[in-house]
Amino acid sequence: MSELQRLKGLLPPEMQNWVFVESAASVDPPLITLEEIGRDEVEIQVDLDQWDGLALDHRNLLFWHEVGRIQNDTIPRDGWEMAALAIGLGGAIGELWVQDGLLLMMALGLSGFAGYRLYLKNNSEKRLQDAITADERAIDLACRFGYSVPNAYRSLGGALKDLVDKTRKKRRRSFYEDRLEALRKSASKARAEMAQQEGSRTSVTSENVYG
Repeated sequence: MSELQRLKGLLPPEMQNWVFVESAASVDPPLITLEEIGRDEVEIQVDLDQWDGLALDHRNLLFWHEVGRIQNDTIPRDGWEMAALAIGLGGAIGELWVQDGLLLMMALGLSGFAGYRLYLKNNSEKRLQDAITADERAIDLACRFGYSVPNAYRSLGGALKDLVDKTRKKRRRSFYEDRLEALRKSASKARAEMAQQEGSRTSVTSENVYG
């Protein structure tokens, strides 16, 4: 079985008809990314050259992170916002000339909406929160596919540590470090909940659940 076929088998059954897994074809691609390829169809693209250098459990959790992004509807879309912003600003300037108040308000509204969308897309805090939420989804998916909670946290934590070690760009490395810190906090909460459920902290405190 090829790696792409194996990853396809890690998709939840309800997603297998509209989510596809392919090898990245671009020059210098990211390790793994998403692309909307059609109406209600998404492609997960993997750079197999980088991917093969990761441990199997690390690959699984990074893959489920991308699946979590799909489930959370945080897939990157085409950059229509810049075009809409340009159209809106151009329309506003034109309506100032002809002095049509209604069309001016519509043009300004389009510009404002497009500008807000661009702000959200480029807001680092929102991108980080989206990634943290997708990490939580990845943990849930791992457990759905047979991982224990500690092993799911350990595998994702190890994967993020790998990305920190291999990333040269400071901003990107800081992004992975922030995700890892959030994962540690989530793991501590999960550990406390497990201890409460089992009635004894000693049954879980000996395990490092975040890798």
